Parts: sequence; structure tokens; C-alpha cells
Amino acid sequence: MIPIDATTLAEARRFNRLLSLLPRFTIRKHWTPRLVQSLLRLSQTGADFRMRRASLAIERIATPVPVRILRPAGKVRAVVLDYHGGGWAIGNPQLNDQLNAALIAACEVAVVSVDYRLAPATPLEDMLADCVCAARWLLGGGLPGYANLPVFVVGESAGAHLAAATLLELKRWPDLLAEISGAVMYYGVYDLTGTPSVHAAGRDTVVLDGPDLAAALGRLTPHLSASQRRLPPLSPLHGDLADLPPALLIGAARDPLIDDTLLMAAKWAEVAPVELQVLPEAPHGFIRFPTTMARLTQAHVHGWINAQLEKLAARAAPGSGAASPIPAFGRATLPP
Repeated sequence: MIPIDATTLAEARRFNRLLSLLPRFTIRKHWTPRLVQSLLRLSQTGADFRMRRASLAIERIATPVPVRILRPAGKVRAVVLDYHGGGWAIGNPQLNDQLNAALIAACEVAVVSVDYRLAPATPLEDMLADCVCAARWLLGGGLPGYANLPVFVVGESAGAHLAAATLLELKRWPDLLAEISGAVMYYGVYDLTGTPSVHAAGRDTVVLDGPDLAAALGRLTPHLSASQRRLPPLSPLHGDLADLPPALLIGAARDPLIDDTLLMAAKWAEVAPVELQVLPEAPHGFIRFPTTMARLTQAHVHGWINAQLEKLAARAAPGSGAASPIPAFGRATLPP
């Protein structure tokens, strides 16, 4: 497990006290996401320049769904298909630039970030259609120079929900799904009707507005009944996960969505190797915060992807018996 010492825990608690003084994230009015998105884009002024200063090439491709690609100057060992977070209502491919630049440096990957449409202007089903379309484009040879490289899917929060739902939809194209070598999911939403921790969330939450969270999930799909929202792929937790790739699931102990990660990890582990990491004292979104815990987690993700790439390379080596299945790499002991 990720080593967390007393100093790191104390730092996390201090940061949580700061977060407790700030407004919790929720979207009740249609104008709110538009305002937040405008402020986000303003804060991203110069984002391309910063990536180029980090020796990364940037390309935008107007596929049926626009994507933004970050490429390193040197060797590329794999491609990461990145789904940003933002509560389905804010965010864009630049949102993950800092995380993706670090991933590129540590793992020698190219990152394809999907610019899917956002709520409330776009129904959730159409957002998912965007995500599936981008995945099919990439896995079907959309980047010819990287066509034979392993592909990893990475998603955070709402992006993890869309990533998991996309994997379920790709079961309709088994040859494409088989091209995905692994998935990394940060504190995702996997049941749109709300897991027990969502319904039990009180006013002591940070980052997310706990008391409003279950209602907010309902407002995401106002045209659907609770029983319809519970159906896969919109609620991936209730889907058939057979044939999904190995996965690393990151959970945050102070996240009201923690049960989503725990339940999804337990179900995923029935069909594929899964590593579950639950970070103590971590709130939703912690990977973005300037804390030691975030840095340790980021380094662990890099190590997980590199280890998976090494195993793929070993299988492909002459005389290695390439037909053998990918070995498990640390199936975690899941909490009850």
C-alpha cells in the first residue's frame, strides 16, 4: 500500500481544516457551470505555452469528438486516454495538464484528452457517446504512429464515471476493448442513484456538498427515474464487468463517494486484477492538492503503469510464451 506516515497524515488534516472553511462544490443553477467554466478558461491562459516549455508537443484533432494530444519529444511507450473531471459540468482537456505532464515524464506516454460536451446543455447519455466515440477513434487507429502501443484509460471523479461507462460500452466491440491494457480511476461515481456513503453524507464533508450530493446526481439525469439511472452503463457498478482490463482504483477516505470506489473495486476484482488504494484523511479531488499524500499517490500511479508496461514487454519478448495471460500484479485485500 502507499506508505503514509504520521507527518503526512498531520499535513493532510491541516489541509482539510483549510478546506472546511471553503464553499462545498455543488451545481444547482444553470448559470453556475457557465460562470465557473469561464473562470477556469481564464485561469488557463498560457496553458499551451507552459506545456511547450516542458518540451511537450501539443496537437488538437477535430475527430468526431475533439481531442487534445500531449506528446513527449522522445520515445513513447504507451498512450493514455484521459477523461477529465469537473462534475460533468465544468472542465476541459487542459484541466489535467499538470498531472499529465508528470505522467508523460515518468512513464514515457502520449496523452489523448477528450473534450466531451458538458452538462447542463448536454444530456449524460450524449456525454457518454462522446467518450465512446473518442475511444473507438483512438483504438481503431486514429493515431497511426502509435497504433500498436498499449492504451491505458485514466479518469478522475466524473471522468472516472465516464471512463468506466465507456469500458462497458466497448464490450460491444470486443477487439477494441482488448486493446486496453489497464485503467486508473480516481474516486469515481459508479452508481447514479447513490451508494450508502452518498446517502449518509452530512455537513462535515469538504470539497463536495454532502447533504446535496444524492440530489445532485438526480439533477444530472432529470429525465430518468431512479431505476433507469441505476442501469448500466450509466451506473457502471451494476454492469457486467467481464473482460475489463486490470485496474488501479484510488479512493479517498473522507470522500462521501468512498463506497463507490470500494464497491466497484470488489466487483472488478472478480473478473480482473485490481489494486485498491484508499488514502486516509484524503478528501475528494485530493490528487490536485499541494500535499505529500497527493505526490505519493501520483508516484504510485506512475509506478503501476510502468510495472504494467514491463509485464507487457516481458510477455512480448521472444521465447516468453506470449499467449499466456497477463499476470496479476498485486490484487489488493479489499475491505468488507
